[in-house]
Order: sequence, then C-alpha cells, then structure tokens
Amino acid sequence: MLDLEALRHLVEAQQYAPLFVTVSGAHLYGFPSPDSDVDLRGAHLLPLRDVVGLDLPEQTLERKLDLAGVEVELVSHDLGKYLRLLVKNNGYVLEQIFSPLIVTGQGFLDELRPLARRCITRYHYHHYRGFLATQRKLLAKQEPKIAKTVLYAYRVLLTGIHLLRTGDVEAHLPTLAQEYQRPFLSELIAQKREEMGPAPDLDWDFHDGQLGELGGLLEKAFQESSLPAERERQAVHRFLVDYRLGQVMLSNCQTII
Repeated sequence: MLDLEALRHLVEAQQYAPLFVTVSGAHLYGFPSPDSDVDLRGAHLLPLRDVVGLDLPEQTLERKLDLAGVEVELVSHDLGKYLRLLVKNNGYVLEQIFSPLIVTGQGFLDELRPLARRCITRYHYHHYRGFLATQRKLLAKQEPKIAKTVLYAYRVLLTGIHLLRTGDVEAHLPTLAQEYQRPFLSELIAQKREEMGPAPDLDWDFHDGQLGELGGLLEKAFQESSLPAERERQAVHRFLVDYRLGQVMLSNCQTII
C-alpha cells in the first residue's frame, strides 16, 4: 500500500518546487511486486529568465530517493518541455497527468487535466503500438517468459484500446481486465506481485494468442476511433505563456509587498 503522504514529505524535502507529482509505473498499473520501486513523475517551472536566452538550462530533474528502504525514482520536466511532450501524442504524459495517485499538485492538475483532454487524439495509437512492439521484442528473447513483460504488453494494449474507444485514460490493468473480460489476468497479476522472475508454468501459446487478438482490436479501435485527429496546440501554447507570465507577476507583487 502506497503512503502518498510520506511520498509528499519526501518530495518536499528535496528543495524541489513541483507543479505536480503523481505515481506512475507498476503501482499505477496495478501490479507492483513487494520489491518494486516507486516511480514518481511530474513537472516544475524554471524561472523565466532561465528559458528566454540562447542556451537552455537542464530541463529535466532526475533523483533516486529512499523511503524506508524502498527506492523512489523522481523524474520531473520543466513545464515547457512537459507540454511539448503532451502535444506529441505521448501516452506516458497522459497517464501521468490522469494518474489517480497524486502525491502533490491537485490544484494544478485541476487546471491541466481539461487542457490535456483536448490533446487526446486518435494518433495516440502510434504510442501504444510502438510500446507494444518493444514488449514483443523483449518477449521474443525471453525463455522462459517473465510475467512482468507479459503484463506490460497486456497493459499497453488495453490502455490503448480503451483510450481510442472512449477518450478516457485508464492505466490500471485489473480495472481494464474486468472491463474487457480477461479474467485470467488476475492470476498472472498475482504471480507478478509475488515475484519478479521467470514464469516457467506460463502457457505462452495461450497468451501469445490473446496478445495477437488484442493487437487486432487495437488496430480496429484506431480505424473506428471517433477521437479528433488534431490536438489543440494553440491552447497549450497559451496556457504555458500565461502560466509563466502569471508567475512572474505574482513574484513581482510579492517582492513589492
């Protein structure tokens, strides 16, 4: 069970001022193992004077932290970089923004989520199709197969299908397994939660067939998707400019006071 309050204190102790931080990775996907690390993802805001010159500073913060013996990986991008990823049909960014596991930044996410929803397009298909291809390559090399790799393949397929059909971001595999009537995944998830290693008893022919069927459903969902083809890039641009300038004005007012 994640302790979101402890994670918030850990983040705040880093002298790091995030706009938001959410939980990603296996905890978001619903199949963490006892030894799984915690993946934190978010955004922060670099000072305006640092981003208007010829040379940009480092825009990504990466830290390995420790929470009572559990490894915590924190990755955060400057808001400008983060929003540029958002308008490139990046499924990871969507999943982070819509993660229900919020460490900090609920208020900012309340502003960002409606904007992010306007950036969901049918071409997010390419993100999920590409991730699937990567998992397939890994599986082709694994003998015996590893439950984690198989679950990641199912997760990306079902998340992609669900997004293209409904426009909603759902990364939690147990929820998706129930929604798309794949009850056998509960056993595989239970196995992954117990251990990270190979799954020698896994019926690969069965799972290979299931993944192939879902791959076909992903293709069909893309062809039939009613999602828009274009994201609202100008709205994202205005949000970024207004937010940066608004923070400058707020800082000036505080200085005067």
